[in-house]
Amino acid sequence: MTSSSVVQGFTKSLAMTVLSEIGDKTFFAAAILAMRHPRRLVLSGCLAALFVMTILSAVVGWAAPNLMSRKWTHHITTLLFFGFGLWSLWDGFHEGGETEELNEVEKKLDADWKGDAATSKDINKVDDSKKKQRRFLTKYLSPIFLKAFSITFFGEWGDKSQLATIGLAADENPFGVVLGGILGHAFCTTAAVVGGKSLASQISERIVALSGGVLFVIFGIQSFLSTVDS
Repeated sequence: MTSSSVVQGFTKSLAMTVLSEIGDKTFFAAAILAMRHPRRLVLSGCLAALFVMTILSAVVGWAAPNLMSRKWTHHITTLLFFGFGLWSLWDGFHEGGETEELNEVEKKLDADWKGDAATSKDINKVDDSKKKQRRFLTKYLSPIFLKAFSITFFGEWGDKSQLATIGLAADENPFGVVLGGILGHAFCTTAAVVGGKSLASQISERIVALSGGVLFVIFGIQSFLSTVDS
């Protein structure tokens, strides 16, 4: 494991994560959740989910060359970069509106909160023993933490940033990819939680999508031109 390979994996992962996550659905979800719940719980829940997702994705990417030849994983990663680049550029040129995704996330969370309010009435009807058990669990696992964790984790599952992390870890040093991904997620999520909806509404989804698309295409060209040991 050379220092240059770690640095290359780190810088690629950091740049990819920042440009993929700013203006993403999970970014908006963190901003909206932080407006209605304690920020420390929202931030810790979102970061825990993103860190777990990054490590899982890197492990899958690291294991891929052991399941198929290094040459094939390199070619697949190259195609992924070009595919995600074109996808992001298409989104950037055909965005319906700057706040469309923000509004979509906000409506979904509002619907979830209405559902929680309805079910909370039923919770009041449970017997005292169940209430004590519930208090015991929530003492160690905050419902807000679990909500932020689950929304973020399942929101990222199958997202192009997760697939790109798998591709990066298959082609670059996985340790550097994990470090860059964690730092990128920490930066974006902290900005979302601290800045809230006011910051999220000022972000140009079009510029972020176009910048991310260009970055993915550059990664694809660099991967295509680089040689790999079979």
